[in-house]
Amino acid sequence: MPGLEPPERPERGEAAGLGGAALQLQLDAFLSRQESALIEFRRDLHMHPELGYAEYRTTKRIAERLTEAGLDPRVLPRGTGLICDIGPEDGPTIALRADIDALPLQDEKSGVPYRSTVPGVAHACGHDVHTTMVLGAGLFLAQQAAAGLLPGRVRLLFQPAEETPGGALDVMAAGGICGVDRAFALHCDPRIEVGQLGLRTGPITAACDKVYVKVTGPGGHTARPHLTADLVYALAKIVTELPSALSRRVDPRSSLSLVWGRVSAGSVANAIPDDGIAEGTVRCLDDEAWHRAPEMMKSLLQSVAAAYDVEASLEYVRGVPPTVNEAASVQMFRDAAAQVLDEDAAVPTPQSLGGEDFGWYLESIPGALARLGVRTPGSAGEYDLHRGDFDVDESCIAVGVRVLTATALNALWGGGRSGEAEPVEGAALA
Repeated sequence: MPGLEPPERPERGEAAGLGGAALQLQLDAFLSRQESALIEFRRDLHMHPELGYAEYRTTKRIAERLTEAGLDPRVLPRGTGLICDIGPEDGPTIALRADIDALPLQDEKSGVPYRSTVPGVAHACGHDVHTTMVLGAGLFLAQQAAAGLLPGRVRLLFQPAEETPGGALDVMAAGGICGVDRAFALHCDPRIEVGQLGLRTGPITAACDKVYVKVTGPGGHTARPHLTADLVYALAKIVTELPSALSRRVDPRSSLSLVWGRVSAGSVANAIPDDGIAEGTVRCLDDEAWHRAPEMMKSLLQSVAAAYDVEASLEYVRGVPPTVNEAASVQMFRDAAAQVLDEDAAVPTPQSLGGEDFGWYLESIPGALARLGVRTPGSAGEYDLHRGDFDVDESCIAVGVRVLTATALNALWGGGRSGEAEPVEGAALA
């Protein structure tokens, strides 16, 4: 792809280091040539969706496109997902993350040429869009790096298995965030119109864990509960008492909730069983409460079980932590939206009870997840995520490329963690 001509160096008083009108012009020129190709790339991924840890074709297609641009992508050890660095090592390093896996859902769209060709698998969460936007931003930034215009490094993280989840941990194990100062990601939101960016400081998604409680006792006849341990009654008390007690142990604003999905004990009416189980989920909006939840639940479980002379064990399976957006990183998103979209493009967005493994990155480094509007402006229809008929207005791809590019540049010129920083003498932004 041909490189872009470097612009004139911005004046010190003109949002130095943020690019201003020059960045907008360069993005306009880039997208006038590449937007249709990016849309076709997205459609290709949409037609060939792959589940978590099976994204071999998707990984190959991304790697091919990056290699064509003169970059050196590194595939993760499992063979799916990849990492690609752009720009010089000196200076800050900023990560842009895209999740590349699909969902085990049937594509129920009609009247579009890019419907999934894989039975029972579909990109019903917008990961194909996320991937295309990060790719587009990476291709633009690669041209800037080739012209010597990047004051640091941008690392592209094409992550597998977000829906599984676990892919974020694989990226981290492969050194994906080593040396990274900040990380950014966009997620499609069908409730927001194209051209708008949903922002929130602090938690933007929730934690979601699974719990498995097993209760055991000697069993016996229902005519003589006083000679044994009334296990079903004890299990019922555990099921009702634990959610209530947990909610009294933490700040109500954390919204820590335990909800049971399965309870089972016994097989006949006149025998007290010797074991029973309860399975459910713990959801939480607060990172501190999420870390405390397993020990609190174990302590409360033992207390209730002891009162009824039964034994109780807890298997607590961690899911993902809440995604907690750092204020400075959110401001970088807001500045980018004003810079390349519109002064009013950034809109507030509520915290979701859904899980998102981008939260694993933000436990180690600052950063932010923003919600990208994908609904056609003025459209009466609205497609929710994780539905077979989910689709996007494809003009959102160019919007995402603009936002990710400007955000990465804002972060690089701002010095990553270090806050305000003047651009080095003689450097310019495209």
